[in-house]
Order: sequence, then C-alpha cells, then structure tokens
Amino acid sequence: MSRVLITGGSGFLGSHVATALAARDDVAIVVAADLRAGAPRAGVIDAVLDVTDAAAIAPLLRRHRIDTVVHLAAIVNPGHDVDQEYRVDVTGAANVLAACVEAGVRRIVVSSSGAAYGYHADDPDGIDEDRPLRGNDAFPYARHKRLVEEMLAEHRETHPELEQVVFRIGTILGPTVRNQITALWDGRRILRVAGSESPFVFIWVDDVAAAMVRAATDGPAGIFNVAGDGRMTVPEIARRLGKPQLVIPAWALSTALRVGRRLGLTAHGPEKVPFLRYRPVLANSRLKDEFGFTPQRTTREAFEEYLRTHPAVVGDRRDAE
Repeated sequence: MSRVLITGGSGFLGSHVATALAARDDVAIVVAADLRAGAPRAGVIDAVLDVTDAAAIAPLLRRHRIDTVVHLAAIVNPGHDVDQEYRVDVTGAANVLAACVEAGVRRIVVSSSGAAYGYHADDPDGIDEDRPLRGNDAFPYARHKRLVEEMLAEHRETHPELEQVVFRIGTILGPTVRNQITALWDGRRILRVAGSESPFVFIWVDDVAAAMVRAATDGPAGIFNVAGDGRMTVPEIARRLGKPQLVIPAWALSTALRVGRRLGLTAHGPEKVPFLRYRPVLANSRLKDEFGFTPQRTTREAFEEYLRTHPAVVGDRRDAE
C-alpha cells in the first residue's frame, strides 16, 4: 500500500495524478501538496507547501508517513521571472530530494522534460534516453531541467536507497491547456522558421497521469521518455488547423525578437529561435518495452483531442491551401 505525496498536487497535471491515484486500491493515502489547496477531491488530502521552503518538506513527509513522492511542482509558463523559475524548478527539486532522503522515502517520481535534451540542429529524429542532456543555457527552462537531472544522477550514486523514476515528457495536451506552445496555434497564421519543419511529439494528459500512477505504484525504476507514437510537423499542424504558414528566416526572427524585447514588446528574445527550430523528437520504445506502458493516444490522436476540446483554434481549411 503506497502512501503518496504529490508536489504541485493542485496544478493541471497534479490534479489528474491525484485523482487517478486516489482511485487505486493499492494506495493508502494521497496528499496533494501545493501553494494553495485545490478543490476538494474524494480520497485526497490537501496540504499547503512551498517547495522553496526547505524546512517544511520533511516534516510533512513524516507526518503522513509518505513512502513515495511524485514531484511535479514547477513553473508552468516560464519566461517571466528567471530567478523565481530557478528557485522553484532547481532549488525546489534539491529541497525535495534532500527531504526524501531525510524522511526515508522509498521512491521519487520526477516530471522532467524533453527540453533537458536541449534544442540542437544535430539531434536525431527519435531521441532515446541514452542521448546526452544538453539543455541550452540560453533557454532557462531547458537549462533548469538539465540541472535537475544532473542532481538526480548524483543522488542515484550517493543515495541508491531512494528509487527514481524520471519521466522526460513531450508536449502535454489536455482540455484546459493554455501555454506558450498552444499560443503558437491561436493566431491567423502559424509561425515556421524557414528550413525547419519543427516536429512536435504530443502526449495527452490522461496518458501522462496513468504513467505517473504506474511509476508511483507497481512500475519499475528508471528513466523514460513519455510521448505518443509519431510526430507532427508545423506544416502538418497548419494544414490540419486550416491556417496559412508565416515562414520567417531564422536570422530575421532573431533580429525581430532582439529588438522587440529591447522595446518591451515581448518577453522573448533570440534564444527562442532554437526552441522553434529544433524540437526534440522523443522515442518512446523504452517506455513501452521496459516500463510496460503504452499511451492510449498517438501524437496525432492527442492533437485531434486537443482540437475537439478547443474548437476555436481551427480555421478555414481553404486558407491553408
């Protein structure tokens, strides 16, 4: 019988994971810890917790005799306050790891990201878990994910008693998702950097939650990419949305972002261009073959479900011709 605490337990993904864990017969307790208590949920205990407060975490773990931590607390939409993002994403993860060791937690499940691999022109089409982590220093979100994974690797050596499941997750879609990626699809035209198809791998939120539940209960330890089968390029997305593409050379986009940020017109700078050009395409063979989990929806099916729940995104197909 697992006793699970979820950091970020009232957030978008955390709420799905908490609800799914509470429905399991082999889970004795689910504590959803977050900055604010979430809506009441059957079988879920809410707790207020700030992961940047190092002294608050271990007492909460001991109070509920937690043996498994699902660490999801992170900045959902990065790009506004890099210092705060570092405190939550990196310092927060360090605090959670230290508290797990102090409180004798058996297993930690961590939501990492494909961004930990970085955005690089020489990435293969199908990155597996043995690929080096090169999260770009110029892109704080990718850098933070890489730094957290370096911490996790160190803890696997120094504290092998704390089992780890690390999920490098693709782009999560869901019925309430609104972020910097989905914002790319909201306009009248779909931005594409010239010479790049910028492929995406999508995963539906229910599939991520189901994988998290397996990791917190009867799944094996290890590092796994979490993504649906297949990929979708920007031209394919534009055609499906019925919207024309706005194709801009990389140098022109870099210049525009540099000037725009200097003038206060955008929070994004030239470091955003590799993010738009070189998206990591995650291979999910290890997730299916070793972890024993196959997502119910492919990349394309997850995108279709997103469109079903966000019908206003779809334009007139004739405009994309």
